[in-house]
Amino acid sequence: MRKYMVIYQSVLLENLQYAANVAMGFLGYFVFIFIFVKLWGYMYRTPEELIAGYTKEQMIWYVMMTEMLFFGSNAASVAREVAGDIRGGNIAYLMNRPYHYTLYILAKYTGEWSVRLPMYAALAVVIGMVMVGPLPHFRLTTVWAMALCVILGLTINAVFKMCISLFSFWIEDATPFQWLYDKLILVVGIIFPIEIFPDKLQPLFKITPIYTVCYGPAKLIVDFSPEKCLEILAAQVLYLAAGCGLMFLIYRKGVKKLYVNGG
Repeated sequence: MRKYMVIYQSVLLENLQYAANVAMGFLGYFVFIFIFVKLWGYMYRTPEELIAGYTKEQMIWYVMMTEMLFFGSNAASVAREVAGDIRGGNIAYLMNRPYHYTLYILAKYTGEWSVRLPMYAALAVVIGMVMVGPLPHFRLTTVWAMALCVILGLTINAVFKMCISLFSFWIEDATPFQWLYDKLILVVGIIFPIEIFPDKLQPLFKITPIYTVCYGPAKLIVDFSPEKCLEILAAQVLYLAAGCGLMFLIYRKGVKKLYVNGG
């Protein structure tokens, strides 16, 4: 475990030196939020109106939180690095190092978002307070539970994106599958909460990664309840265990294929 902590710390320190580069993405985030503030402002006829159980402030804050997770995590870097290592042959060198390749990638990724995410979180709070106002019924005492759900959600997302990229052991390019996964997360979990979809589809969405990656953490931020928190945490633990098991299985079979083919 110590070696992965060293990897995490080295990547964290490296990214802290280039924190100004992260700020270059703030404009894109602001444009997205500005558009959705105007969109939901138009759709809500009165501030007291509810859409799918969300007030206007809650709906806008929900989108700000999910977009914060999207911009602040940069999970696409995991997919690019893993796919690039496999296609470029660098995996043959990395898999013989004194650590597990997949855990090495996760440690690096955690070091990266540990710098990016707090910066985007601070920006989201500033934009939200200025353009929308304070989030109703928000309690600071629940921040620890929200933070835990966010960390688990980011890790689950990275694990599943890595699983898709690991299929590069067998196929030339896994990018189309990454695109499908990202668009599913974007449309269902990031832009719109699950409650806005038909009742018959909601149970289906709740058994997909969408529920644990972006919807769950954002839902707890805008409308926290102990029951919902336990439900989301339980789902995240199950998904993380299943995702890691799948990740290790695909990697092991991919490495075996590499050895059989002589690297």
